[in-house]
Amino acid sequence: MSIGFSADRWEAVKESHARWWSGELERPVVQLTVSSRDPGRPEPDLPFYGFTAFYDLSVSAEAIVDRWDYELSCQHYFGDAFPCVLPNFGPGVAAAFLGCNLEQGNGTVWFHPAERKDIADLHFEYDPDNIWLNRIKDICRAAVDRWQGSVQVSMTDIGGPIDIISSFRPGTELLLDLYDHPDEVKRLTWEVHELWWKYFEEINAILAPVNPGYTAWASILSPTPTYMLQCDFCYMIGPEMFDEFVTPELVASCKRLGNAFYHLDGPGELPHLDSLLGIQELNGIQWVPGSGAPDFDQWPEVYRKIHSAGKLIQTFYQPYILNAIVDQIGTGKGIVHLGCAKDEAEARECLHKYGFE
Repeated sequence: MSIGFSADRWEAVKESHARWWSGELERPVVQLTVSSRDPGRPEPDLPFYGFTAFYDLSVSAEAIVDRWDYELSCQHYFGDAFPCVLPNFGPGVAAAFLGCNLEQGNGTVWFHPAERKDIADLHFEYDPDNIWLNRIKDICRAAVDRWQGSVQVSMTDIGGPIDIISSFRPGTELLLDLYDHPDEVKRLTWEVHELWWKYFEEINAILAPVNPGYTAWASILSPTPTYMLQCDFCYMIGPEMFDEFVTPELVASCKRLGNAFYHLDGPGELPHLDSLLGIQELNGIQWVPGSGAPDFDQWPEVYRKIHSAGKLIQTFYQPYILNAIVDQIGTGKGIVHLGCAKDEAEARECLHKYGFE
């Protein structure tokens, strides 16, 4: 195999992440990659797409996995980084599992209702023959068969229940439903909740027996089931509605997960931070400022608030962002940084700063 990652490295990475989750690791978890390694194998003809949904259904799962293998083979893995892939069919792909049309958009994936219905007429059911659910399962099977645990295969981006419902009630429809039909919104939320967990457990049944651990679309390795929970829809509602329509389902999912994180996306979601920090079973927060907002290292008050509440923090991108946030909260403990370095020298300088041997 051409991927540059040994079994000994896997054991060290699993140990560091497990100690981080349990609060025993005094340093941050630092995952850095550098894309400069000779892959030692020919490049496949199949192009690489960030969204797996961009591959035509005629492209075999094995061909997609082979392309991933090539990409992983081009990486150097520094610190706590490890080879990991994501079957990426767009955020909230459970909407497609439930009947929405999946559309390949301008560098992303969109979900549109096949038929517009009144909210009272919406009822969600499991479809074992759904083309997108089975496509993801096929790719996951091909991946674990190919790598046999030497590569971590992540859970697809299932989405959050309210976001999934919003795909069926687009525009202002779901917003108005919160006022006009609150009981119907809650009914659908719990219908999606149960189906969400069915999808999660079915896909994990393929991955878990072989995978080194558990990851979601953010590659935070966990020894127990984990997920990056989210509700991007909450950008448009206030804290009172968040606590009524979103928090109860979040709490229920956090209780079912071994390790739960939340994707806090953009300044419009900051009013909900207090509610999130009050969820005892929620382990950590991933703060994403979003397009047009100040960069990741420009939010010291957010990181301090998360840290003061005893929650874990996930950061992104170049080492300088990690360094700035560590300076802002006064410690690297409890931070996981998922990023890349411009070269090996920058990666090693960062690792030295945080006490890697």
